[in-house]
Amino acid sequence: MQSTDTKLAELVRRLKEFAAANLECVILFGSAARGDFREAHSDLNVVCILHSLSVAELGRLAYVVKWWCVDQKEPAPLFFTRDELKNAADVFAIEILDMKHGRRVLFGADVVADIEVPMNLHRVQIEHDLRTILLKLRQHYLRAPGNSKELAPILRKSFSGVLTLLRHVVIAFGEEPPVSAHDIVARAAELTGSSAQAFDAMLKLRETGELHGEIIPVYGAYLKGLEKVLDALDHHFPKREWRRVKNADS
Repeated sequence: MQSTDTKLAELVRRLKEFAAANLECVILFGSAARGDFREAHSDLNVVCILHSLSVAELGRLAYVVKWWCVDQKEPAPLFFTRDELKNAADVFAIEILDMKHGRRVLFGADVVADIEVPMNLHRVQIEHDLRTILLKLRQHYLRAPGNSKELAPILRKSFSGVLTLLRHVVIAFGEEPPVSAHDIVARAAELTGSSAQAFDAMLKLRETGELHGEIIPVYGAYLKGLEKVLDALDHHFPKREWRRVKNADS
């Protein structure tokens, strides 16, 4: 099995070969850049900055992306122009903040360093994404109430996204998030008054693939935990006018 550094070096080599002068930079972000990468549970998240994103230019990179996704089993790289990435900081606040907090430039210039993330919109994205997950979990339960065989994989899959959002909940409260998943869960639960035990059960499920306990109380505690996090966000950071720049007299 190739090492992480070997895989990334080969990705950059192929990107440079096929994109040529159109490639401005390649940046690794997420757990692999922060230092909490886990081989069995973490992905290699990469953003590529191109000068042009025309269909012709994208077509030249299709072979590279297929190799990365199919052969290496990694998520597809994100492709932006420099201006697009900067202008996306309001709608992709979580993702770009992750890039700012933990990144490694694999090729080219660091185009992320000077991007400003509007933290009011960061809080809105956290709520949006959490509410979306909560709604989907309710829908899944309605389709298979009490069915552990069907629901356990859904819980396991959902928690990777929830763990990222809990990390950003800690950031929204003005704190530097812990590194380990267990500590993120504990701190987010403490800040929001939710159940660390409910989220720990999901963490164990994510790591082992085994559900500890009966599905109905476990599923219910997880939903209640998410509801408590959302209530805390609304209580501590009530929505106001979510414009990017406020008027001087507002």
